[in-house]
Amino acid sequence: MKLIFLGTGAGIPSKERNVSAILLDLLQERGTTWLFDCGEATQHQILRTTIKPRKIENIFITHLHGDHIYGLPGFLSSRSFQDGTTPVTIYGPKGIEAFVKTSLEVSETHLRYPLYFKEVDDGIIFADNDFVVYAKKLQHGIPSYGYRIEQKDQPGELLIDKLQAMGISPGPIYQHIKENEMTSLPNGEVIHRNDVLGPNKSGNIISILGDTRYDKSFIEFIKNSDVLVHEATFAKDGKDLAHDYFHTTTEQAAQLANQAQVKHLLLTHISSRYAGDKSEQLQVEAATIFPDVQIAYDFFEYEIRKA
Repeated sequence: MKLIFLGTGAGIPSKERNVSAILLDLLQERGTTWLFDCGEATQHQILRTTIKPRKIENIFITHLHGDHIYGLPGFLSSRSFQDGTTPVTIYGPKGIEAFVKTSLEVSETHLRYPLYFKEVDDGIIFADNDFVVYAKKLQHGIPSYGYRIEQKDQPGELLIDKLQAMGISPGPIYQHIKENEMTSLPNGEVIHRNDVLGPNKSGNIISILGDTRYDKSFIEFIKNSDVLVHEATFAKDGKDLAHDYFHTTTEQAAQLANQAQVKHLLLTHISSRYAGDKSEQLQVEAATIFPDVQIAYDFFEYEIRKA
């Protein structure tokens, strides 16, 4: 499981940073990937990676400002030409369905796959056997949401030594035992999975917030996340600007991460005023409050593992 940042800039694209888009790679966990926001030229960014558009099954839109959605119609259209035939579901605030459908209808674009929409509100917006996704409304100029992705606990590792002591040699039978509650052996013996598995492995928690002001009320929503992705449009001396434009500073994002006891903080949505070496200033400011922090950049990949 990893995050791939396809766009890390704020507002408009720059030579260093494209506008917002983040991919959550779940190929090992479920054979698919999820996309969070889809700013202009996201599909161009994808061309520079190994990402396969046909593998994207869910798209989560934080809010409807152009730097987060203008790449969506083009991406959806191109997916049809790249062997995309499986369904896609788009989650987002009210208006996302109208935006996408109008764009596709006016351009007479016909998709080869089913497209579904789910308007989000606070609470659970997605759940299956492996993951639960929660949404929470943030503080921005228009409705903006954060998403908390919780992976359900995973079965522990097979106790190989115990199986071998029982006379069960390695082979396909091991996988069968792990995937089934009970397994009957050729000699009639029945193996109960829980007897030969180690403790469950706790799932990962990833929180990805859209554009927002700093607000302590978000602490509970992101609490104990293995990784928090948060905007840092301004340096700490831009606190007034951040408030006026409904954004967050490096210092504020670090404070929130610290208060919520997250394990790692990734800062994105960086203003073009911090081009080049100036981004190092943002790293230093945040690290003085929350040491486990990185400034994301385009094509940056972060592997999500339990400590």
